[in-house]
Amino acid sequence: MDALDLLLNRRSIAKLSQPAPEGVVLENIIRAGLRAPDHAGLTPWRFVIAQGEGLHKLSDILVRAAVAEKSEEAIVEKVKKAPYRAPMVITVIAKVTPHEKVPVIEQHLSAGCAVQAMQMAAVAQGFQGFWRSGKWMFNDEVRQAFQLQGQDEIVGFLYLGTAGCSAMKVPDRDLSRFVEYL
Repeated sequence: MDALDLLLNRRSIAKLSQPAPEGVVLENIIRAGLRAPDHAGLTPWRFVIAQGEGLHKLSDILVRAAVAEKSEEAIVEKVKKAPYRAPMVITVIAKVTPHEKVPVIEQHLSAGCAVQAMQMAAVAQGFQGFWRSGKWMFNDEVRQAFQLQGQDEIVGFLYLGTAGCSAMKVPDRDLSRFVEYL
């Protein structure tokens, strides 16, 4: 797949099924994440892969968080099912290292770039995915379960698998609405 075509036609596909990436394909996905911009070589990323039993553990983490918040039963059921929308979920964490020249936000952005690179590496190798965020990334129960400390943050849950549907057409956007020149 041509790199520019990949970037210009990026779309998330939310219906994913088996198989998930594995072996060299999964290693390439992780290696792509490790190529994210990394000022001062801090490597501010941590990737936690859930598949099989790991999806059950992720579901349990989210359920505990929802119950701790006294969420309605419908919300608890929704988060319980969330990890099973794909055969693999990679939780991407910004692992922050205090540094005088690299602010925290830059480390968070670096981890976000890692998610994007990983999703693109999956697509380039014939898989699909979607990047989920939301309030559970910031929940104390979830943070504790993933052993986040200080200014560490979950920047996303990257769901990966095989496309279960076709991608929607990429919308044509008027560049003049987003671009200015100084």
